[in-house]
Amino acid sequence: MQLDIAENEQGIRASPKSVDQFESVGSPRSPQTCWLTRRIVRFVDEFRNPTLIRQVAERIRSRVSRVWTIMEVCGGQTHSILRFGLDQLLPEQITLIHGPGCPVCVTPVSLIDQAILLAETPGVILCSFGDMLRVPGSKGDLFTAKSRGGDVRVVYSPMDAVALARRLPDRQVVFFAVGFETTAPANAMAVAQAVQLGLENFSLLVAHVLVPAAMEAVLSAPGCQLHGFLAAGHVCTVTGVEDYKPIAQRFGVPIVVTGFEPLDILHGIAVCVDLLEEGRAEVAIQYSRSVRPQGNPIAWQKVCEVFEPSDRVWRGMGLLPRSGLKLRKEYAAFDAEKRFGLEGLGAEESSVCIAGAILQGQKKPPDCPAFAGECTPEHPLGAPMVSAEGACAAYYRYRRHAASGAAATVKSSGEDRTAPGN
Repeated sequence: MQLDIAENEQGIRASPKSVDQFESVGSPRSPQTCWLTRRIVRFVDEFRNPTLIRQVAERIRSRVSRVWTIMEVCGGQTHSILRFGLDQLLPEQITLIHGPGCPVCVTPVSLIDQAILLAETPGVILCSFGDMLRVPGSKGDLFTAKSRGGDVRVVYSPMDAVALARRLPDRQVVFFAVGFETTAPANAMAVAQAVQLGLENFSLLVAHVLVPAAMEAVLSAPGCQLHGFLAAGHVCTVTGVEDYKPIAQRFGVPIVVTGFEPLDILHGIAVCVDLLEEGRAEVAIQYSRSVRPQGNPIAWQKVCEVFEPSDRVWRGMGLLPRSGLKLRKEYAAFDAEKRFGLEGLGAEESSVCIAGAILQGQKKPPDCPAFAGECTPEHPLGAPMVSAEGACAAYYRYRRHAASGAAATVKSSGEDRTAPGN
């Protein structure tokens, strides 16, 4: 089932009237693109149309013939699935598991500790997006550092940090550059702007990670029974889909680049089920209103000019080869780790938190003995509970009462499966 993003003759984009407008187009030899024939929805409400959602769910139900396990990579997709109950609309043969698609969640404890150390260093301003302030390190978080007198400032763009460095030449300004490929172009531009302005008091604490490497790590794990992926649409808007084709071919799994609204996600699942049922390990683009096969070449070229691939530690997953970005040698002067001598600093993760298993799809948040008890958004043990895209935060917000009820039922039967080690 594929959809097309063409405008109508008047250039007006409209919502489909029924699921019958879905049809397949294009050559099977070319990268699969999911189209909505001659129409495209523009507004959020249209992507949440209950009638269409039920129709697509029914289409999935009528198509599936065996058990399939599909991982949505992005935490934004996880939140939509739980918020709108999309998993409950699927037939029992389809199991959704949650992947490592939250850059805040996979930032290692050591980097959080480095950010805290920088924030508490006299003469240094640590700039960050707001979602990093509550992420726990080994000795607190950035909010704690700010309460102790550290200079932590929330910004909305790395360019804000560049402007701050220009305005305060007597202070060192460090931007905490966290993110997948999606945010890398803006950080690359910030470094390029700093070079152009001759700023010697601006640097990046780089925590960029790359999605394909994480997908390979998940698929390579012992006992992996994953059959297909819903890839992150915003990432592929920047990178395109070429890096995903070798993964699909090597591991024999379809990968469907999917959006974030309910209709997007169900349609992505429908396309994935079609490919699975037909035995086709291909890359498809459901989120075609944003993603092109080649991505955004100009943006990615700028990323490649400033950054290069590197080995990177992922929180709960360990060191993954060529899974991150680091500044190239010609831009090493803007590397905060080198400038402030932070390289080699390590830290231990919580022994209770099972974030690593959750991020790899091996467990779900209610399986953690600390979920909604010792670990809450107000007092998180791990990043997935506090991040806006974290799986634990999603379950806490939308499913914690159901999880508590299930745990109570198990305990009343005399078997406590929520205890550690069970």
